[in-house]
Amino acid sequence: MSQESLDPKPENTAEPAAENTAAPEVMPSTEELLRKAELDAQEHHDAWLRAKAETENIRKRAATDVANAHKYAVESFATELLAVRDSLEAALAVETATVESLKSGAELTLKQLTAAFEKFKLAEINPAGQKFDPHRHQAISVVEAEAEPNTVVQVLQKGYVLHDRVVRPALVIVAKAPDA
Repeated sequence: MSQESLDPKPENTAEPAAENTAAPEVMPSTEELLRKAELDAQEHHDAWLRAKAETENIRKRAATDVANAHKYAVESFATELLAVRDSLEAALAVETATVESLKSGAELTLKQLTAAFEKFKLAEINPAGQKFDPHRHQAISVVEAEAEPNTVVQVLQKGYVLHDRVVRPALVIVAKAPDA
């Protein structure tokens, strides 16, 4: 026998092409799919619970912030008024006060109060001689006067506005048309 006949491989043949050596893809079992779906559902549920808790915390924090804003809104205004109170108490503590010293002290205290009002945009309404405005004035009575009808002829009590909102309307007497 020749050497060629003993060799099981023919000389001219190439090695066989590489076959797909990976194991064939196996469909996961129903139990595995169910387990995976349950795990996903649990993850989503946990995420939902965390988001719900975070939302509730934010809501509570916002409610607390709003409550504190309402509760302490006048804090800086109150601080300004403390200086006015201190001045009034100092005036009352003086044993031998003269009329002039009391008057000058009252004027200085009024200046402090006016400065606090201006700082916080609290302005007075003093509508003497102006047209009656029911949004800013409260008419106590109507009198015949030489002034034009619906004109404020007397201010009994000044009113006040905070920014653009009426805090207290001015109490006024208004002119009416003369009877014919």
